[in-house]
Amino acid sequence: MNEAIEQRTNVKFLTKLGKDAQTIENMLKQVYGQNTMKSSTIRKWVKRFRDGRESCEDDPREGRPSTARTDENVARVLAAVRDDRRKEVRMIAGELGLPKSSVHNILTQNLGMKKVCAKIVPRVLMDEQKERRIACCQEWQSLGDDFLNHVITGDESWVYEYDLELKSQSREWRQEGEPRPKKARRSRSNIKTMAIVFFDIRGVVHHEYVPQGQTVNKEYYVEVLKRLRDRVRRARPEMFKEKSWILHHDNAPAHASLLVRQFLTRNAITVADHPPYSPDLAPCDFFLFPKVKKVLRGTHLDTVAECQASFTRELKALTPEAFKDCFSKWSARWGKCIEAEGEYFEGDHVIVSE
Repeated sequence: MNEAIEQRTNVKFLTKLGKDAQTIENMLKQVYGQNTMKSSTIRKWVKRFRDGRESCEDDPREGRPSTARTDENVARVLAAVRDDRRKEVRMIAGELGLPKSSVHNILTQNLGMKKVCAKIVPRVLMDEQKERRIACCQEWQSLGDDFLNHVITGDESWVYEYDLELKSQSREWRQEGEPRPKKARRSRSNIKTMAIVFFDIRGVVHHEYVPQGQTVNKEYYVEVLKRLRDRVRRARPEMFKEKSWILHHDNAPAHASLLVRQFLTRNAITVADHPPYSPDLAPCDFFLFPKVKKVLRGTHLDTVAECQASFTRELKALTPEAFKDCFSKWSARWGKCIEAEGEYFEGDHVIVSE
């Protein structure tokens, strides 16, 4: 029972006891305080109950039944929206000769629609690029656990002496009426170092930092792969001996160069194909670097050495369960990409078919 009905019920009871409106108002104020009904409302209900009314509910309101939200008009509105999804409600209403309120109700209630802003994505994908994304995901799915248990994925990324904290990191508990927290606009530091990390479902296999002034070109990347191969031999001896490990990296020019491909072929290292412009399908991009860097955001580090030490510390803090969860989510992303027909799917709440 809501409070309004409760007060009316009390007014009815007191009226039947012969109390006058002023006495009833005083008694209600003792119980409900500032939430007591207005004096005029109390007098109105006292009169109704004295005249024989029994119901404490509001009278049904008269109104003209809506004739605009018919199946035909719902179909017309849907066709108008599909013709141009940026149309304003008033434009659709003028075009179809319907009231704006009816068009709004059809869109929100009958069709369950809402207007959303465009999401920034790495690139507007062409049809062949979408098909490539689908093909890669289907290939990875066909290999299943055998792929997930043997793949070693890696990439490089900048680590800054000062990186901006995320908007979500600046949230604070405030009471109603308190001003919002404020902070000055800042930019990333010019002091930075580049980290290269390779990991698998069990954890980090190899990581290193690019020397200051060094560019990650094809010659340097070959040397990185030599060190990675050496590390796999020591850290994953079974996979190295059986030559069962699979390298996964993106299509950066240094990664895709002829010199690198020759090195991989010469050493019988299997490479997993990766679709272009697909950071959402690269574990380094959707898991490792964001997770490690989030801890460092908003923190001032004085030197490159301190940047490297802090990044290494957070890298080692990642648990085996975190890496297993990453690869499980990677597998789920393949299905989402296929369901989205190769489009970017993050934030779209894609439901994967069984």
